Parts: sequence; structure tokens; C-alpha cells
Amino acid sequence: MENIGKKQKIVIIGGVAAGPKIAAKLLRSGTDFDIDLYTEEDMISYSACGLPYYVEGLIEDSNRLIVRTPQQFEEKGARIHLNKRCTKILPDEHKIAVSDTKTGIIQQVEYDKLAIATGARPILPPIQNFHLKNIFTIRKVADGINIRNKIREESTKKAVIIGGGYIGVEMLEAFYKNNLEITLIEKDDHILSIFDPEISDMIAQNIVNMSEGKVKILTSEAVMAFEGNEKVERVVTSKGNIIETDIVLIAAGVTPNTEIAAAAGIELGVSNAIRVNNRMQTSVKDIYAAGDCTENFHLVSKNYCWIPLGSTANKEGRCAAINMSGQYDAFPGVLGSAVTRYNGLTISLTGLSETDAKKFGFDTISSIMTKKDKAGYMPGAEDITIKLVVDKRLKKILGAQAFGGGDADKRVNTVASAIMAEQTLDNFLHTDITYAPPFSTAVDPLISAAQAINNKLYV
Repeated sequence: MENIGKKQKIVIIGGVAAGPKIAAKLLRSGTDFDIDLYTEEDMISYSACGLPYYVEGLIEDSNRLIVRTPQQFEEKGARIHLNKRCTKILPDEHKIAVSDTKTGIIQQVEYDKLAIATGARPILPPIQNFHLKNIFTIRKVADGINIRNKIREESTKKAVIIGGGYIGVEMLEAFYKNNLEITLIEKDDHILSIFDPEISDMIAQNIVNMSEGKVKILTSEAVMAFEGNEKVERVVTSKGNIIETDIVLIAAGVTPNTEIAAAAGIELGVSNAIRVNNRMQTSVKDIYAAGDCTENFHLVSKNYCWIPLGSTANKEGRCAAINMSGQYDAFPGVLGSAVTRYNGLTISLTGLSETDAKKFGFDTISSIMTKKDKAGYMPGAEDITIKLVVDKRLKKILGAQAFGGGDADKRVNTVASAIMAEQTLDNFLHTDITYAPPFSTAVDPLISAAQAINNKLYV
């Protein structure tokens, strides 16, 4: 009888996106919970995805990246603990151990249900002389502030970016807009390697062409060492290139923060991310996980994957909160839909590339279509290039990639909806897409790409 009326104790580990989303949704659920959120950072909820645009100067005040403050959560009834690192999960005791990052004092905290939202951290390649100054990663607001301050110094003229993924390209734009000369170095054969090679190469060429000689892209090349006196002055590559620089940004990818989960016996999946079911439950009772520390189920390949994205983290956090509250929700999986940009060039994709589709055993057929995004006689009409990938036998749409100066992303979003609806090419050809000269061509570029595949099928 003593537990009648007792609030359910919810503990959340991690801030930024998924953790705060879980807390916010639980607070709105109408059920009275006792909520504690622990984060080792000095802020709780901010947009890490907005950091490149703050560095660029498009956003002047870093406080605009803060989504919610600890005070806003506490006014609603959740307790927020900053500068607190979870060092151990004790599932049998329903407890976690938490260390104060400033004092080192450790305390144990009980929970009824636990949510792990520990996110991911930047990968640091094995490069000599990492201790030199002016070598940065970007993950936290403080990183953005430090980088922005450095690139605005009069002495900062040249930059090196290591890594050609989404963050590398977004930071390339930020540096370019601040009049730096930049060398982007990618160890793989192509930047944005999640795209098919021919699309990646076209994107890279567009980036170089529109950068007024200020951007060089080196692929199939790794950085071996940094050189300089106290601060970085040169970068030495695997091909013997020595590149002078005033600042280095490491954007070589991220890895999930799952060490404490693994030590607690929680099952990990691909890329050492936490394996969860569609209710965001882990392999251990009463423990949930969401965000960049969890693996995903890919809706096209039907395989597990790890695609850390802020949009996914928010959806997973919502799902976890609903299920933790005793209700039911199922998160079906992901398509890996993403978009970025460079200096007016929109770059987007969804589903599987043709390269990956073949790896998963699909018999593919594809088309690449370049066309104006709106009627050619309209001011501002821009080329967009679309690659559409279809399963030859079932005619199911598998994925799309697009880039250009126009609205490439809205075409990709249309394909994402078609894949979710399991549309075939035949259905898709009759999609009733809006048309007016300022917005599209009479036959939208996406439909033209679909028609090109259809023509190949019936040659």
C-alpha cells in the first residue's frame, strides 16, 4: 500500500536533442512523473545542426541556438542537472552512478525507468601532433564560438577541413563566406560518399566551380601529421602534400557514446550503437534509448543501420517518451533522408543509393535527369540534377539523390513520401504534382526522371 500515489521516477541521461525531447513529451503527457535529466554539458537543449550557420555569421547570437533552458524545464516540473556525467548503469539495482564534472563527487541515483540519450562524439583520426593549437572539432556551442572567433581574426587566411561529409561541406560554406582559402581533404575516393560516385563527383565539381578559386578538394588522401610551433601551421598528407593553414577543422565523422550501455550488458548493434526495438526499448528491462547513440532500421534495405540525424533523434525521443509513459507508439524506421547546401547549391537524398541498393541484392535501374526547377523563361530558374533508383523487378522506388541551385530537396521529399507509401514506378508516374511556371515545369523534373526509367524498362 505504501507505493499508492508514488510518482514514477524517470531518469534521462543526455541533453541536446533526444533527451530533452523525452523530458518535454513526458511533461506534456498528463501523467505526473518525477523526472531527472543529467547532462555533462553546461546547457541542455540546443541545435547542434545550426552551428555551421552561426560560425558563418548568418546567425549572430549563439543564444538563438538554445531551444530550451534548464529553467524552462524546471518550471514544468523536471529537474535538470548540468555538468553531471553518468559513469555507470546498474540495471539490477535500477540505479545509475553520476559524477560531478567539476568536483568529481559521485552519487547514485535510483530510477523506475531510464532513458539513454548520450548521443555521439567526433572521431579523431590518428594524426601526429594533435596537441597544437587551432585544431577544432564542432559538436557543442562552445566549439562554434571558438571557431567563429578564430576565423574572424585578421591573421586567419587559410583553413583545412578534414572530412567531406555533411558537416565538412557545411563548414566549408561557413569558411568560404568568411573569405578563407580552404582545402578540404577526404580519405575516401569521393566527398559525400553516401551519394553514388557520379553524383558525388558532380557535386564536388560544382562546389569548386562556384568558389572563385578559394576551395580545393583532395580525395583519396589522408592527413598524417600537423606541423607548427605551438599552433598548427601546416598539414602533411599521405601523398606528401604539405598544406599551409591557420586553422584545422576535424569533420571525419562521429561515433556513438555507448560505452556505459555496453558495460551494463545492453545489447549493441551496427557501428556499436544501441540496439532498440520499435518502441525504443533496449535489451534490458525498463531501459530505453533514443537519438544518435541508437541504431536504426532502414525501411528500404530492411537491415539495421546507423544514420545519426537530428530529425530522427527528435522522433525517437517522442516515441520513447510515449512508451515510457505507459502508452503505445512504434517508430517504424528511417530512410536516411537528408539535405545540406553549399553557397546556394542544395544537396539532398533519401532511401538507398544505387551503390548500396546493389549491395543489398536489389536489381536496380536508374536515371539521371538535369532540368530547370521551374519554367525556363522564369527569372531565377536553376538547373537541378536528379538521380532516381528503382527495383527493376518489382518497380518499387528505392531512393533518390538531387542537387542544384533550385529546389532539389522538395523533389527528394516527394520521393521519401512515395517510398514510405511503397509506391511502384507505375503509381509514381501519375503523381499529381503542383505546377505553375514560378514553381515547376509542366512536367516536373522528378516525373521526367521517372519517365526516363519507364522508357528503359520497355525498350
